[in-house]
Amino acid sequence: MSLFLVRHAKAGKRSQWDDDDTLRPLDDVGVRQAVVIATEISAHNPTVLYSSPFIRCVQTLEPLAAKIGLPVHQHDLLAEGVNFIDTVNWIHTLPEGAVMCSHGDVIPEVIDALERRGMEVSGFRESRKGSVWVLDRRGDVFVGGHAWPPPRFN
Repeated sequence: MSLFLVRHAKAGKRSQWDDDDTLRPLDDVGVRQAVVIATEISAHNPTVLYSSPFIRCVQTLEPLAAKIGLPVHQHDLLAEGVNFIDTVNWIHTLPEGAVMCSHGDVIPEVIDALERRGMEVSGFRESRKGSVWVLDRRGDVFVGGHAWPPPRFN
């Protein structure tokens, strides 16, 4: 079984949001992306859901939570601006099937750190909004990682 690291779905432009950025919600495309992400991940029997406290991350996991009947737990180690090493160390403690939703400044750093610790990355290094990293672990060691591209709509 794998762990899943999700980049939040589309949430509009930061420059066009006048309120507290932690409150910036998903836009219409992001809501649709979140539904597709829920369908894709639910097929892999997720066991626990963690999200950055930023509303766009919580909203990205809400369709999955509704589909599988699990709550979304907010965790500060998935928020923007965190020390990614702390996030990497925390990820090692999570159970198989854990799903995490985070941001574009955190995910590439986490993937790079896991790779430096021996994880083999296959395929394109994806970090666009709505992408999902599938992280394979054996025991305490992450051995493989690959990304699903974000859902696209015409």
